[in-house]
Amino acid sequence: MVNIGQYNRLTVVKRVDFGVYLDGGNGVEILLPEKYVESSVNIGDEVDVFIYTDSEDRLIATTERPYAKVGEFAFLQVSQVNEIGAFLDWGISGKDLLVPFSEQKSRMLRGGIYPVYVYLDVATKRVAASTKIDKFLGNKIPRYKRGDNVRALVLRHEDPGYRVIVDNLFKGIIYDSDVYEAIEVGETIDAHVRQVRPDGKIDLSPGPDAASRVKVLAEKIYYLADAANGTMPLSDSSTPEEIKSVLQCSKKDFKKAVGFLMKNGLVSQADGRLTLTGTWSEKIAK
Repeated sequence: MVNIGQYNRLTVVKRVDFGVYLDGGNGVEILLPEKYVESSVNIGDEVDVFIYTDSEDRLIATTERPYAKVGEFAFLQVSQVNEIGAFLDWGISGKDLLVPFSEQKSRMLRGGIYPVYVYLDVATKRVAASTKIDKFLGNKIPRYKRGDNVRALVLRHEDPGYRVIVDNLFKGIIYDSDVYEAIEVGETIDAHVRQVRPDGKIDLSPGPDAASRVKVLAEKIYYLADAANGTMPLSDSSTPEEIKSVLQCSKKDFKKAVGFLMKNGLVSQADGRLTLTGTWSEKIAK
């Protein structure tokens, strides 16, 4: 059986004037409209498609990519509101995503952009969305370790930091004190785990884990210095503010990156400056 609201790899079983039919299992055939069919596709070929239901509850395939699939959170814009509920621009031509009134935390307005969870209604087999996102979070026990890399959707900012959704499963927070580059509400960023609290919420820092972060920063320092005739007006004696203004990082990470560069014979530091003494290579990056 196909997974509605997900990507599926299905076999072409029939060609018609208006598209091709795909094998949905158990004798079910699913239309992939002609505008999504590549000219090279033949009967027996496998194609990657997204499956949803149309207004008549028929299964339809598309090669378009929705903004979010079942089981994911996203910020989506309301395209219209009627007596049934609010309809969201889902990224699929001719198919908006319904948020029933019963799944609206507060009444949604046309043109508004809201964080929603995309789910499959078991009774109707229709994909729908909900703004009552808290009930879809924290229903599993987080098994992360310190330093694990995750993806985080930024929900909002409120003291003491940014509230995020971690890997479409858990609540998390990125503290303002760990933010060195701008973070926008609605974007999904790479982050790493600092700790998992007893209540299941997760403290994060933006960017990759410490080891990866240091190498990325070291490379950035090297090439900035290289572009400035082999020198940079920063060193271990620079203030945190000076380092942040140039590199958007903490002094702690800066010192680790400089240590990495010095260990590999790439820089020296004196008189408040870094000076290149070697050549960066892919071998060093690894």
